[in-house]
Amino acid sequence: QVQLVESGGGLVQPGGSLRLSCAASGSIFDIYGMGWYRQAPGKERELVGFITFNGITTYADSVKGRWTISIDNARMQVSLQMNTLEVDDTAVYYCNAATDKMDYWGKGTVVTVSS
Repeated sequence: QVQLVESGGGLVQPGGSLRLSCAASGSIFDIYGMGWYRQAPGKERELVGFITFNGITTYADSVKGRWTISIDNARMQVSLQMNTLEVDDTAVYYCNAATDKMDYWGKGTVVTVSS
């Protein structure tokens, strides 16, 4: 089993920034990458950004150029730097750790973008 602990959500005004972090522990040896997904009210969960341990990144089109995902392999921690936040970024953000057999999920952290 893999445990994921997220931190960094909160309330921010449009145009502001937040940084989300997620630390993995437990059976981490099979993880090949980590990322972030989000789910807004009434919408399906969607990929925001993903990074493999060899540095390959994937971003949703809606966040390209605004957000940056990074990973600390030694600490098994993935971070998401979110700049120029928009109201439409409001959602619950979930940390993800991927293995060949299954995905693991954090409990989620709420990001609210509002003036």
